[in-house]
Amino acid sequence: MEDMARTTAPVPNENLKIQLNGNNLKNANCKKNGYHNKAQKNSTAHSAGPPSSRQRPESHSAGPPSSRQRFERPESFEQAPMYVAVMTYLGFGIVTLFGYFRDFLRAVGLEKCHIAREREEQKDFVPLYQDFENFYTRNLYMRVRDNWNRPICSLPGPVFDVMERVSPDYNWTFSLTGKTIDDVINMGSYNYLGFAENDGDFLKTVADRTQQYGLGVCSTRQEMGNLAVHEELEQLVATFLGVESSMIFGMGFATNSMNIPALVGKGCLILSDELNHTSLILGARLSGATIWVFKHNNMQSLERLLREAVCSGQPRTHRPWKKILIMVEGIYSMEGSVVRLPDIVALKKKYKAYLYLDEAHSIGAVGPTGRGVTELFGLDTSDIDVMMGTFTKSFGAAGGYIAGKKELVDYLRSHSHSAVYTSGMSPPVTEQILRAMKCIMGLDGTTVGQARVHQLAENTRYFRSRLQEMGFIIYGNDDSPVVPILLYMPGKVVAFSRAMLKRKIGVVVVGFPATPITEARARFCLSAAHTKAMLDQVLFDLNELGDDLCLKFSRRKYSPRPQQHNNNNTDFELDS
Repeated sequence: MEDMARTTAPVPNENLKIQLNGNNLKNANCKKNGYHNKAQKNSTAHSAGPPSSRQRPESHSAGPPSSRQRFERPESFEQAPMYVAVMTYLGFGIVTLFGYFRDFLRAVGLEKCHIAREREEQKDFVPLYQDFENFYTRNLYMRVRDNWNRPICSLPGPVFDVMERVSPDYNWTFSLTGKTIDDVINMGSYNYLGFAENDGDFLKTVADRTQQYGLGVCSTRQEMGNLAVHEELEQLVATFLGVESSMIFGMGFATNSMNIPALVGKGCLILSDELNHTSLILGARLSGATIWVFKHNNMQSLERLLREAVCSGQPRTHRPWKKILIMVEGIYSMEGSVVRLPDIVALKKKYKAYLYLDEAHSIGAVGPTGRGVTELFGLDTSDIDVMMGTFTKSFGAAGGYIAGKKELVDYLRSHSHSAVYTSGMSPPVTEQILRAMKCIMGLDGTTVGQARVHQLAENTRYFRSRLQEMGFIIYGNDDSPVVPILLYMPGKVVAFSRAMLKRKIGVVVVGFPATPITEARARFCLSAAHTKAMLDQVLFDLNELGDDLCLKFSRRKYSPRPQQHNNNNTDFELDS
């Protein structure tokens, strides 16, 4: 693996002076106008005009980087009024005080203690966990645990059935009633293109592959687990992305956590976005490389770290870093924001760094033909050193991939722990990915795949615009199918989730510590399988519930405008 394995040579002094003199980045390659989700949330980060004035991206730009168009894509990070933050902190303060009071009641025996405790004979041992680490779980999370881990008893498509359960002891234990809540609208699954389906006609090839190979391979691919369908899928992924080669893995999380240590190590530097996924963070920590964190999507912060890395080198010795690797995601799953890829590519080229792009949520979900953020911005995939993605979302399957140059993939086949020590991908899962990807590419002889990509883009624009008109604060990019609605206060988070389930709408609510303490939210994930009637029903209930729970915190004014939402005849250009 020549490109990623080689040592980065020191930058000559003459070139270094030129770079430092031009660090304002006012050229065509990179605009130094980054934003930070804390410092500039009151303004629309990327908007350069109304949507109608934005240019439509080309699929693949053949020109040099200096000639590529920079597409400004609107993102919203509006701050709530001050009283909302005050009430949020006050709410957490109250539940914390009650938590300490209940711990006192447990200590004196006035309240039954349900939590796991050390045995008497182990009291002198070092505890397995700090008591305060469990404080949040037993006193805050346990009271609202019914909002998570709800058992599903049907296909998790656009609608599903939920098993009804009750708790006699305030959510410490649950018991099923034997009843089900039928036809709940699914607004939480990552089923972006609707390939999580059980249509017998669509899944015939998957059934045939199961009959041929069985369910598992029971061996690593380097031994007896390398099947013809695995190699076929790797060739198809490379063709789909427009790269030289690719490699597939059976688990999406391990695709990051086990491959990053094979690419960088001691003496290398990782520049990681502060909102990167846990799998990226774990992989970076396991690598032994030095990790510097830059502010989310903030090009000023990233360039400052790149300049310092090039000028100062490693701590104490000041030797040049062996490799500098920038790690970003295509779509950030908690914020709904899209990476500022053109600017990052420009910085990467300027400072001779490498770029690792995680497209878990963006591959299949954005771009005119579903090929991710590189297509969305009209960039050449050769500008990305390591392209990573998962099959668990848009493709309705499991696993992940690493794609790029052939030297990179060949290197990982022998150096990646995920390649050497894990079992090969299940044959029916492999066939499901092949089926979905061929459908998107039109290789099945139909236009169903492209229709789904276009329908997802249409549903995303429609749902986001209606929420803004209603007065909700939503985060993220206009092209992102991940739509977070800010709820802020812990009591409202619980009430929102329970009320939505009563209205037969399944949502995912997220709070501290998964989000900042003042930014609890409900995360909606749009799907091509959602019909307009489903979305209208969800929007109707959201509008009512937003008034009942006082969730419409936005101070911006959006003028209602007619939305074109026609399932049969729609102009599907993303930025028309």
